[in-house]
Amino acid sequence: MRRTARAEYWINEKLFSVAMPLPSRSEDETRPVFTLLLPPPNVTGRLHMGHMLNQTQMDIIVRWHRMRGFITLWLPGTDHAGIATQMMVDRQLRSEGKSRIAMGRQKFVERVWEWKKLYGGAILDQMKRLGASVDWDREYFTMDENLSRAVREVFVRLYEEGLIYRGKYIVNWCPDCGTAISDLEVKHEEVVGKLWEIRYPVVGSSEFITVATTRPETMLGDAAVAVNAKDERYTHLHGKKVLLPLMNREIPIITDELAQPEFGTGAVKVTPAHDPNDFEAGKRHHLPQIDVMDEQARMNANAGAYAGLDRFEARKRVLADLQAQGFLVGPKDYTISLGKCERSGTVVEPRLSEQWYVKIKPLAERAKEAVESGEITIVPDNYRTIYLNWMNNIHDWCVSRQLWWGHRIPAWTCAKCKHVTVAREAPLTCGKCGSTELEQVSDVLDTWFSSGLLPFTTLGWPEKTRDQEVFYPTTLLITAYEILFFWVARMIMFGCHFMQGHHQDPAIKKASGWGDKKDDSVPFRQVYIHALVRDAERQKMSKTKGNVIDPLEIIERFGTDATRFTLAAMAAPGTDIAFSESRTDGYRAFANKIWNAARFMFMNVDRVEPGLRPGTGSETRSHTTSGVAGFQVLTLEDRWILSRFNRVAGDVNDALAHYRFHEAANRIYDFFWGEFCDWYLELIKPRLNVEGEAGPARVACANLVNLFDASLRLLHPVMPFITEEIWQAIYEGKPPLASIALTAYPQADEMQFDLAAETEMAILQDLIVSVRNVRAELKVEPKVKVPIEVFAQEPGIRAMIEQNHGAVERLGNVEKITVVEGSLAKRAGARHTARFEVHVVYERKIDVAAECERLKKELEKIEIELANNQKQMGNEQFLAKAPANVVDGLRRRGKELLVLREKTKSKLEELGCR
Repeated sequence: MRRTARAEYWINEKLFSVAMPLPSRSEDETRPVFTLLLPPPNVTGRLHMGHMLNQTQMDIIVRWHRMRGFITLWLPGTDHAGIATQMMVDRQLRSEGKSRIAMGRQKFVERVWEWKKLYGGAILDQMKRLGASVDWDREYFTMDENLSRAVREVFVRLYEEGLIYRGKYIVNWCPDCGTAISDLEVKHEEVVGKLWEIRYPVVGSSEFITVATTRPETMLGDAAVAVNAKDERYTHLHGKKVLLPLMNREIPIITDELAQPEFGTGAVKVTPAHDPNDFEAGKRHHLPQIDVMDEQARMNANAGAYAGLDRFEARKRVLADLQAQGFLVGPKDYTISLGKCERSGTVVEPRLSEQWYVKIKPLAERAKEAVESGEITIVPDNYRTIYLNWMNNIHDWCVSRQLWWGHRIPAWTCAKCKHVTVAREAPLTCGKCGSTELEQVSDVLDTWFSSGLLPFTTLGWPEKTRDQEVFYPTTLLITAYEILFFWVARMIMFGCHFMQGHHQDPAIKKASGWGDKKDDSVPFRQVYIHALVRDAERQKMSKTKGNVIDPLEIIERFGTDATRFTLAAMAAPGTDIAFSESRTDGYRAFANKIWNAARFMFMNVDRVEPGLRPGTGSETRSHTTSGVAGFQVLTLEDRWILSRFNRVAGDVNDALAHYRFHEAANRIYDFFWGEFCDWYLELIKPRLNVEGEAGPARVACANLVNLFDASLRLLHPVMPFITEEIWQAIYEGKPPLASIALTAYPQADEMQFDLAAETEMAILQDLIVSVRNVRAELKVEPKVKVPIEVFAQEPGIRAMIEQNHGAVERLGNVEKITVVEGSLAKRAGARHTARFEVHVVYERKIDVAAECERLKKELEKIEIELANNQKQMGNEQFLAKAPANVVDGLRRRGKELLVLREKTKSKLEELGCR
């Protein structure tokens, strides 16, 4: 089945849908719950590598929890993306020779809805094709009626609580977008600009006072010149006035802390309508607010002769006129932190504008406390510090936007008395004068206002629902650092405020592992901040650099599973990913390796026992057990692989629990390719070829099927498509469950740990690899079998090698093994380890010089490792903190290294090496 067909099957079968309402259960019957909210992509969006990483990590975690028996809800949806969507449709209209303004608001909004219907689901369609295991039955759009009603409810409640107010303040204004934008939507870049010094004549004297500015066009709106009261240079000018150049308007000289004696001339121009600091100074001194620009950043009537000019053209004209009239002292190079709109790239203009604000401090205090107290944990921990620093320095949030697309602010202005009524539904009359001439405020809310409510509004708020009792707080949020403040912080603030007093179902809370948490108002228990995906040279991707990687193109070339595995294998917490196509190609080879192993398994099943299924002969069915069902241990390799599988299962579960996706992926890779495919399959081949219905072949075949089944379940969250295909094929299209995604995830069974088997197999593997390496050095033809001699000091190792001589002979291409009584250290070409020595008997003259060089390098490696070992063993602090098994392992390795050093030195002496 093709990837898209498999994804459609998952959706059509509603495998990931959670039926509601969930019944109330007794504590004993309650399953744990895992809830995760998909960061809603913009309705204008297309899948990029950041989305691909984010969704891969979320899907891995969700599938892992689902397979561990959790009631798992992954909520999908899209954001209406106010500015982005309006700009998109605006461009479309312009291409048709039409205008938004000429069309009017109602018709334009209707056009946006039409656009959304045609194009808005593209990114979710891409998610569906990629197999994201979300609950598609709960898909939402942030302007759905139920969510819009919740947005109005929140706005009205905040207004009634005095936490939303309207006022005229300086905002970041984007002339291109035609709206106010938040501080977070302004990107600053350091540029070399100019600082112009301008002389203002003091009224009634021949004296001048010199001020400096980086925006000379704004001087047309100056309302004062400020000096510091402690600056003795200007004491004689206190209370006097200056004549504003070009405008011939008298403005006062005021004393204010805005002016710092050590900066520039110590005197500054005050323009209350065009600078946030000047605005505050203007309020202190009751100065007029003279706005000299319109919404397109063109000079307005207040700019006099410069009216109609673009702000930058006006700058040139103002400077030229100042120069001509003798007021311009001159420019100086000056580094400016230039603010630009994140979306349009236009230089942002600080502008006086009437806007709606959220009084943020009361909300921020509770949100800060939730993280400080540990009710919410942020991973990696350094982002916790960043979050708290930001919350400590937070400012009121401007939530109004001068757009037509979005949640319209539920406020109406009376045409007669200008009173503003805020209400949940459109009022019929003015609450102050009774007039029926009411007009709704034209502004819409910042997109982040509505998305900040999603953890509870998507679960039915403002009504109290069973959904909220079960799924709120959500368990986890996986997101990117750049929206930590845009979205994460605001969700915490809104959640803590509006869900105060909420209590999760106690039985579900306890079963889910959150019984120690006291606060159920928080929107989520944990936040994981994922890394950035960069190019192979670790450069940030950008269209200007031409290094943007299209994930859909990568998927077409290498496959979804290989792309997912690459992102998982490189996703160490706190470390950006340098995406590499060569790595992706390597993981495509890994997928091919799994396919080939599956073909080998099916070929043997068809030959030995057609229809053999996992768990055959066992009381426990494979799809319900968290281990390897029906596995019969007959040989060393059986003991070894069962032990290794359980250890790897433990490692993978631990890695996923701590968001170490790279460790989980790499442990699975090493096991599946290295231990299962390269060793276990090769070791059992002789048994698979033994004749007889109930003999070794059937047991080996059953073990192979059972182990393959468990290994597929272990791999499934990372590579869902290939694991589903092979798993379905094992059951010949008639599986016990609809999907491998609904089976049990393997867990470590310590009863199946077998350290002795792992140690013996490691020796056996070392012996085989040593023989292969010596053969390669001696240039023995691949088809030629050679005898070997083996010496082992320990009787147990000698016996183990003799018992497994067949494996050594077959995998090492050995004709015969002779276990000798004496050391082989003096034999030319012999290999020696701490456990054994091996000599390949082959009549070919050894290159003594080359052998000496090899032994010298080997001795150097031994000396380095031994020095490091002794350094660690001599570190008292390390010994006090390290686990006992780690210390014991280091101690054993130190003894082995001493033996190896002596053997290597002895060999060097024997060959006469210098």
